[in-house]
Amino acid sequence: MPNTESAKKRVRQTVKRTLSNKERRSSMRTYVRKVNEAVEAGDKGAASENLVKAYQAIDKCAKANIIHDNTAANQKAKLARRVNKL
Repeated sequence: MPNTESAKKRVRQTVKRTLSNKERRSSMRTYVRKVNEAVEAGDKGAASENLVKAYQAIDKCAKANIIHDNTAANQKAKLARRVNKL
C-alpha cells in the first residue's frame, strides 16, 4: 500500500492509464480481427475498408507507446500482404 500522497497519486494514475491502454489495445485487436475475417471470407472491399481503420488504430497505439513502433510496422505490413493477396 502506498503511504505518501505522491505514491497514492501514482497508483491512481496507473490504474487510469492501464484502463485506457487496455481499451485502445482491445479496439486495435478488434480492427485487426475484422481485417483477417474479411480476408478469410474473400471480401476484398470489406478487407480494404477495415485495413484503413486497423492502420489508424495501430498507429494510435504506437504513438501512445502501447506497442513498439517496429511491432506496429510489422503488423501493418502483415495485414497489407494479406489484403493484397486477394
